[in-house]
Amino acid sequence: MLKGLAITPPILGRISIGKIIEKDGKRLPKKDDQFTLTSQIQTREGWLAHPLDELLRTTQDGKLRRIPIRLLFNEPDLNLRADYSMFDRNMARPLCVGDGEQCRRRTKDGMQTLPCPSPDGCELAQGGRCKPYARFNVVVGDEDPLGTFIFRTTGFNSIRTLAARLQYFKAVSNNKLACLPLELRLRGKSTRQSHGAPIYYVDITLRENMGLEEALAKAQQMAIDRHEVGFDQLALDQTARQGFANGIFEEQEEDAAAIVEEFYPQTGDDSVPNNAQDKTDSLRPGLDSASLTQKLVAKSRRIQTSQ
Repeated sequence: MLKGLAITPPILGRISIGKIIEKDGKRLPKKDDQFTLTSQIQTREGWLAHPLDELLRTTQDGKLRRIPIRLLFNEPDLNLRADYSMFDRNMARPLCVGDGEQCRRRTKDGMQTLPCPSPDGCELAQGGRCKPYARFNVVVGDEDPLGTFIFRTTGFNSIRTLAARLQYFKAVSNNKLACLPLELRLRGKSTRQSHGAPIYYVDITLRENMGLEEALAKAQQMAIDRHEVGFDQLALDQTARQGFANGIFEEQEEDAAAIVEEFYPQTGDDSVPNNAQDKTDSLRPGLDSASLTQKLVAKSRRIQTSQ
């Protein structure tokens, strides 16, 4: 296995709740009130729609706000990876990834592990350069049991809700998360910070018109059927964990340009400070050992979200 290359789940397409538009000569992200499933092919007009997008819309009167899914892994943090991420917006490449305690950062001396004070306490993160960023892989359809669609977000509501749901569903299903019949659902809310305008975020629920007892029974039966034919879920999870750990950053540079354009748009001075590497020793460490999800929940009243 090539060292430094993160081995991630095979991706068949993307799930988004927005798109990139041109305004005043600039390409800017625009939020939407529905899901869109796209392929991995991008043209001047945007990402090409995936065939499943139209198929799912026909059952929902044209507005795609529910997507039936299954998960690939039983471990929540393999399906949903969340961290504080900073991208070099000029070079369009990952620069620093942390969890509120430690970070991996490109420096003039190479890759280093340094204290991570989270964006609020990091002088390099000013101007929205660093923010919570998550990748969520899900299985849509029956064509490829190991192929996934990826949903990327910097929305706090989506990250917090998805993290909580995954932990809860794992608990109630007795660690059969990958066998539960679930669906992505788009929800809306408004806050004082949004001035009454709706904010849309992503949630996970059981399939429509399915109760918890029925869903658990289906998950139990699927787990039995898989075991009988030799499906090893534990080995799959372990292999995935090793693959993620094999890379310094999950995102490769060929994908970073599109990620930066959608989630880290330019907002004035986007240059990385010339003395960024010289300041790393002065960054204070996190105050406690809470997980990133716990830190994000504690900051919910202070973060303005867009999803």
